[in-house]
This record gives sequence, C-alpha cells and structure tokens, in this order.
Amino acid sequence: MKNTKTPTVITVETTVNVPIEKAWKYWTEPKHIMNWNNASPDWHTPKSENDLKVGGKFSSTMAAKDGSMSFDFGGIYTSIVPNEKIEYTLGDDRKVKIHFSQTEKGVKIVESFDAESENPVDMQQGGWQAILDNFKKYSEAN
Repeated sequence: MKNTKTPTVITVETTVNVPIEKAWKYWTEPKHIMNWNNASPDWHTPKSENDLKVGGKFSSTMAAKDGSMSFDFGGIYTSIVPNEKIEYTLGDDRKVKIHFSQTEKGVKIVESFDAESENPVDMQQGGWQAILDNFKKYSEAN
C-alpha cells in the first residue's frame, strides 16, 4: 500500500559570494561535485555522474573515507532552468527543488526536499546544510 501521507519538507539555504554562472557550474559538473558533496570531513564523493536535462539521471557515490560504508545518491531531473532552478525526484520518490537567485550579497541557494522517514528531521536538515556549507566553502575558494 502506497504511503499517501504528505511528507515533511525540509529547507536549507546559503548565500555564495560568486557569480551565478560559477555557482551553477560548480553545482552541476561532476568534477566539482566530487569536491564539495560531503556532510563531514570523514566522507567524500569518489564518483559522480550527471546528465543535466529533463529526464536525465544523476548519481553520486558518497563514501566514508575509511571504506566502512558507501551509498549512491541519485535521481531523475524533472525541471531545469539554467542558473535558476533544478528539480528532481530521488530513487525513493522524494522530491527535491533547488533555486538559485542573484542578490546583492551573492547567489542565494535555497534547497527544499521531502524528508525520509528513517532519520530525525533535524539530523536530515543538518546533513543537507553541512553539504551546502561545503559547497559555499569550495566555490568561494576555487
């Protein structure tokens, strides 16, 4: 029986002090994704693939640096507006929306996603925020 309960939507955001074209490029190109897509220093992304088009698939392998565990994070794009928005559906049918907007302080990135039911909401929010913070650090430093 399919779960008809409306999922909790979690939102994380940051403002990155780079041009919007650079933010988009660093967010979507696998060679950059592998440098920022981790929630803590003891994890990394050794593999990333991205077919950035509606109906295109993406996948990133997230792994503990000590080799103790890894998982693939991926989905299918449902909407893309270059330098503005990315929407996709994860393998477990959860929806994710990312909006990029130019502000006086830089590029504001707002990411909203359906929570999963295995981990507490605050833990999920913390993990996704940590990844977003890594994106900010990486894109501003490179």
